[in-house]
Amino acid sequence: MTQLLTIPEAIAAFARIEPGREAARDSRRALSFAQWDERANRLANALLGLGLRKGDRVAVLAYNCIEWVEIYAGLGRAGLIAVPVNFRLLGPEIRYIVQDAGARAFIVQDELLGSVVSIRGELEIRHANYVHFGASPPPAGYSVYEALLARAAASAPGVSVAPQDTWALMYTSGTTGNPKGAIRSHAGQALMALVTALDFGFSRGDAGLLVMPMCHANSLNFFSSFVYCGASCGVYDRHSFDPEHLLATMSAQHVSFTSLVPTHYIMTLGLPQAVKSRYDVASVNKLLISSAPARRETKLAILEHFRNSRLYELYGSTEAGWVTLLRPDEQLTKLGSVGREFTGTGRVRLLDDAGNEVPDGEVGELYSRTPYTFDGYWNLPDKTAEAFRGEYCSVGDMARRDADGFYYLVDRKKNMIISGGENVYPSEVESLLSQHSAVKDVAVIGIPHEKWGEAVHAVVMLKAGTRVSEADLLDWCKDKIAGYKRPRSITFMREEDVPRTATGKIQHRLLRDLTVRSPSGS
Repeated sequence: MTQLLTIPEAIAAFARIEPGREAARDSRRALSFAQWDERANRLANALLGLGLRKGDRVAVLAYNCIEWVEIYAGLGRAGLIAVPVNFRLLGPEIRYIVQDAGARAFIVQDELLGSVVSIRGELEIRHANYVHFGASPPPAGYSVYEALLARAAASAPGVSVAPQDTWALMYTSGTTGNPKGAIRSHAGQALMALVTALDFGFSRGDAGLLVMPMCHANSLNFFSSFVYCGASCGVYDRHSFDPEHLLATMSAQHVSFTSLVPTHYIMTLGLPQAVKSRYDVASVNKLLISSAPARRETKLAILEHFRNSRLYELYGSTEAGWVTLLRPDEQLTKLGSVGREFTGTGRVRLLDDAGNEVPDGEVGELYSRTPYTFDGYWNLPDKTAEAFRGEYCSVGDMARRDADGFYYLVDRKKNMIISGGENVYPSEVESLLSQHSAVKDVAVIGIPHEKWGEAVHAVVMLKAGTRVSEADLLDWCKDKIAGYKRPRSITFMREEDVPRTATGKIQHRLLRDLTVRSPSGS
């Protein structure tokens, strides 16, 4: 019976067809398809040689680097399950994920060994199954990545991997509690790759650049799509985002596509014109902006600087994959929308608490049915059941649909503030405050209030060189939004002090924990 090729099998196919063509690179080295395929085989055989078996989980902790593409491919080739760990997490958070997944091996980059030292004694992983890679010498008690590969066979391991088998456990960011492991299958990832290439028009001539963390679904999805259509896959391996270095990389590697969050674009476009003009970005013909709302002025500035590029904006999740897409010709006519159904999405529904579809213009919980939806949460059947209504999946996002079928995200259901019995969606208040000339970024949260249950509180980050008082900003809101939605108090914070996920999303739950002041007003 003919089956869909898995991503590792697609790499092997291109290794046969175009063995010498560049397939992946970072700032240190590049891989041809043949080299990528061989190193994936060697890693697969090396890990199986450590006693691992098909279905075992392997945790991976690393900054962005080319080793990620080898590891994803090698684990998939061996039938092992990748457990990417966010490099921004602290020891106890890492321990939770590794223990929850029941990982039997741990691959760690040298620069992040410090995050593992304090928790090793609490993990049920054999010493030999700790694998180290990087420029610095490994400490005692770690197997050496390159040495393992050098000793292992270059031929494909004799492991049968079916499309329905699990390839990765993608742990959610945990903005509303402990992270949950979303089960991603080989088939789901391959289907995601196909529909992504179709809707974005990727081909062998493309040169993608993965800037988002490789431990995140965004980069895994685009990496998969580049592989499936034979495009080259660049990994941006700076540990922290450097806007000028990004432009230099895009110019030097003739990048045609990358995916960034609004903050990345704002930082890049905010560079002096003399700096921006040093770098030729004419090769860029497709860009994605996602993970947070983008202002009209930001989109116009992107299109002004990247003159040959089309701009896309999408909505999706680790669990559901891509759900909606705002296409280039819709960017300014449907500002604020995340678009209509992505190619391959079966259907999107907005439901009330009773499971009834809400009419256009009203807010409902967004459910989607896609052929690449996740296979549930790892060891959490109750949470899995909560996420589904039949074949439709939800991650708790609230949205409305206009008469033309375009969707507008309102907020996370769990971020919703209930003040005096009224529902307040933080994103609506954030959208208003972001229009103030002094406001660079903002997050709105609910804080306890004796009378109202919760009061609306704003955490504001100001633009450099601007000043505005709490009283003035509260007064500015008065005639612009309903009274029950208006902030009752404001805290000003530095941008670097605001807790964010690896993709730049503000973590409202952690922000609430940091906000200790009582609301003013009534």
